Amino acid sequence: MAMRTSRLWERQLVRRIWEAVGRPSIQIELWDGDVCGADRAVGRIIIREPKTLRRLLWNPSLAFGEGFATGRIEIAGPLIEVLTALFRGQWETTKGGPGQKTWTGRLFRRRGHSLTESQSSVHHHYDLGNDFYKLWLDEQLVYTCAYYQQPELSLAHAQVAKFDHICRKLRLKPGDRVVEAGCGWGAFALHMARNYGVKVRAYNISREQLAYARERARREQLDAQVEFVEADYRQIDGEYDVFVSVGMLEHVGVEQYPALGSVINRVLTEHGRGLIHTIGRNVARPLDDWTDRYIFPGAEPPSLKQMMDVFEPHGMSVLDVENLRLHYAETCRVWLNRFDDHAAKVAEMFDEQFVRMWRFYLAASSATFLSGFLQLFQVQFARAVDNTIPWTRDDVYRQAQRRSVHDSLSALAHN
Repeated sequence: MAMRTSRLWERQLVRRIWEAVGRPSIQIELWDGDVCGADRAVGRIIIREPKTLRRLLWNPSLAFGEGFATGRIEIAGPLIEVLTALFRGQWETTKGGPGQKTWTGRLFRRRGHSLTESQSSVHHHYDLGNDFYKLWLDEQLVYTCAYYQQPELSLAHAQVAKFDHICRKLRLKPGDRVVEAGCGWGAFALHMARNYGVKVRAYNISREQLAYARERARREQLDAQVEFVEADYRQIDGEYDVFVSVGMLEHVGVEQYPALGSVINRVLTEHGRGLIHTIGRNVARPLDDWTDRYIFPGAEPPSLKQMMDVFEPHGMSVLDVENLRLHYAETCRVWLNRFDDHAAKVAEMFDEQFVRMWRFYLAASSATFLSGFLQLFQVQFARAVDNTIPWTRDDVYRQAQRRSVHDSLSALAHN
């Protein structure tokens, strides 16, 4: 059956939607071929049916993501560039503010951050299966922002560069006791132990990730230096010289920041130091409904102002903040390319709709960093009364003191 011709009010509505998101350099095409938008466009968003257009009015984020996943919305042109243009237009019209909440968004209850809810959220995303993540992450299964110290670095090299960048900031030295909150598949904990001679206790609530990390530690004979603990960050105990968290704060929930701060204050020594690496925002606002429902339930990237609720109640001093958002945009672009290379295998493991959903997620993630909606903060901190802190950043950035990424990977290859 042929699709009906678009009505005048539908064509006018599409035009108004395009203008409302800042007149981005894209075009919007309706199911009958009618087109509106920029004369010079980087690509085209194609709406395949009238029902999808109506749903975009009720909840744009949810309808757009679901429409792409089901094929009711298609994008002609380079996916990341089209989404970047769309998001940049939104940013210019809202400056990252919360905007008007849709009525469907008010009805949608977001998952909280109790221990039970956190475990459920982790299971939803991180326990999709190691075989799935092995298809498109690097060889060490690092699922956080890489650091492209030189633009030509491969993904594997850039992930190791990120590890060393953080280790230099933390001034790790042999014998330090390190606690890592949220350790993924264990690559960073093992890197710290292998290359800096520290002892690491790493916490995680994903059983599948922990099983992988423990087996790798045994295989590389690092299990005497690294302990992987199945527990929530709220259950951390002991005393440590260093606290580090890479890619976990996004899942903590801002209402839990004082609790996280209490943990850090309780376990960190008098001259202890710490670093939190997290996706963040310039302006506090909730995660969009589609990502919250389908990808990261309960996720909440914070603004720097919100992050201070971790540090202020316990008199912690913020020593340095670095924003690596362009590095994360590149990381997500590389992930997307690797994901697309294995799309047929992913479809066999799940289905075609899952492939489209994750393609949209990875492309949109890159676009949100490029458009400024999301940031990537690395925040260093220490106790306010600690006068042993360094005077400059020279030891972090001086070329002569940089550990060779190639040497680090060579050492890994020999284990």
